[in-house]
Amino acid sequence: MTEPTTPSTTDSTAGGTPGTLTRRQLGRRALALGGALAIAPFPAGPAAAAAPDGGGRPTLRHGSAERAGLLPDHLRQLVSDAEAFLGPSPAHPWYAGAVLLAGRGGTVALHRPIGMAVRYASYDEKTDTGVEFPAAQQIAAAEDTVYDLASVSKLFTSILAVQQIERGALALEEAVASYLPEFAGGGKHDITIRQLLTHTSGFRAWIPLYSAPTHEGKLQLIWNEAPLNPPGTRYLYSDLNLISLQLVLEKITGRTLDTLLREEITGPLGMHRTRYNPPASWKPRIAATEDARLPWSGLNRGLVWGEVHDENAYSLGGVAGHAGVFSCAWDLAILGRTLLNGGAYGKARVLEPETVDLMFTDFNTAFPGDEHGLGFELHQHWYMGAMATPRTAGHTGFTGTSLVLDPTTDSFLIVLGNSVHPYRGWRSGSAPRVAAANSLARAVPVRPARGRTSWFSGMASATTATLALPALDTGTGPARLRCALWWDTEPLSDLLFLETSTDGGATWQPLPFTTTGPHGEEPLEHPTGTATGWSGRVWHRLTADLPPARQFTARWRYATDRLYVGRGVYVDALRVETAGRVLFDEARPADAARIEAVGWVESAD
Repeated sequence: MTEPTTPSTTDSTAGGTPGTLTRRQLGRRALALGGALAIAPFPAGPAAAAAPDGGGRPTLRHGSAERAGLLPDHLRQLVSDAEAFLGPSPAHPWYAGAVLLAGRGGTVALHRPIGMAVRYASYDEKTDTGVEFPAAQQIAAAEDTVYDLASVSKLFTSILAVQQIERGALALEEAVASYLPEFAGGGKHDITIRQLLTHTSGFRAWIPLYSAPTHEGKLQLIWNEAPLNPPGTRYLYSDLNLISLQLVLEKITGRTLDTLLREEITGPLGMHRTRYNPPASWKPRIAATEDARLPWSGLNRGLVWGEVHDENAYSLGGVAGHAGVFSCAWDLAILGRTLLNGGAYGKARVLEPETVDLMFTDFNTAFPGDEHGLGFELHQHWYMGAMATPRTAGHTGFTGTSLVLDPTTDSFLIVLGNSVHPYRGWRSGSAPRVAAANSLARAVPVRPARGRTSWFSGMASATTATLALPALDTGTGPARLRCALWWDTEPLSDLLFLETSTDGGATWQPLPFTTTGPHGEEPLEHPTGTATGWSGRVWHRLTADLPPARQFTARWRYATDRLYVGRGVYVDALRVETAGRVLFDEARPADAARIEAVGWVESAD
């Protein structure tokens, strides 16, 4: 079953690091030519830099928040927020239970089960209630509870495909029909492997393959399927893309997808609790999913527990490119750590670093808001929350699962929930995923640019926060405002404004400013006095020329919409000077005490 998506607003280059779009465009050109992967050179990622042994491949261990370089209060908040969704949210629990795992570098700082892995025996549609198992038969979630990953399975299929691209057996820009001649039916002869991986093939979201009684009949439905849109002209998330990719992989390797998974990923990485079709002996450790019955399910199966929930995957024998993988939080953390390491974990390597970088590079620059690497979704605030950056990669699953990897901070978040237990209609949206991601993003400290504290806007939605300097006399000569600025906001939806007033705050006008990054980048002009989007999560030097006035006031105003937020805004080292004279300096206690902050706090992250 396709996970419904709620994409964020379009990515913004306003306020972004210069050169970001060029990097993405380079990624689009890193295509397979003649069966060999031509990869544009990218600098080493933060995972390599953060490796304690310099080898770029730390392995996981449990440890404290402090050891992970995280703030413990925000990890505790992550758990509290997640537990709130075990209750009505708003009418029914979002999930019966979940396992939460969060960490940074090689340290898993949070690994917490909440709620129940198995709670309901069935769903009563007349009363819209769940019929619970007797208390003695219910099973609490545990750290090693195995979950049906649903569409998170697509990541495994994508990694297997990229492995074959590395080896020259598969070409990114080659037509799918060149490997599967039958695929050309319905006018699909021009669809490429890349378009399958980036959901730009033109396929509709799904078709009921389970309606065909034989395996051959299911394949014939795919062969006959005609694209809704010309390939490459539109983004449309579709299970059919990864099912088709499965068929390609099985054809070119001569191995079934479950064998490929075991031999190429889970075996080498030691992911012993990850597989298709878990054996019956695993059932007590598997989270139950839905009471699957018509009309809300395509098949009458009763309580699905220990078998794949997705109807098409079930009809394909439990092994499918789009769904069917079962796993636990620790195993998924190994996968995440492997990718953040550049494709290696311990002594095992499953991908080359350049290939992982490619998977985390946006190929869908023509479709703003639908950023997508090879298999991975990128920069999606609707479930990544404040962890979202142009390089943050992840995926969700319809059953209530998600994986988010942020190379910028070398952090990872796994939320495994059974949100369709006992009935898929009880949950909507991705609020628990967003809340967890916001807390983990907040747990990554932002050190002040100078001294021990800086001003922080907070991360609340539907809020306006202001930070105002006292009235100053800038009428004696050219005056300039300087400060350090750090911002990461939901692009275009949440904006930071720098404004001025010369009439005691009765009216405000935008103040243009310039920012310069810490690594010698070209200065970035902000002619409308605003900043939004991604700035690299580094401190920038801000300068602004001030108009002459006997009573001049400047303020920062940060306004967020009601949906998602980024990591927020920090301001530090405020200073105003004119003709060699300092009018205001935040470093002077008397001056700092005159700052008026509404919604902003002093932060010592």
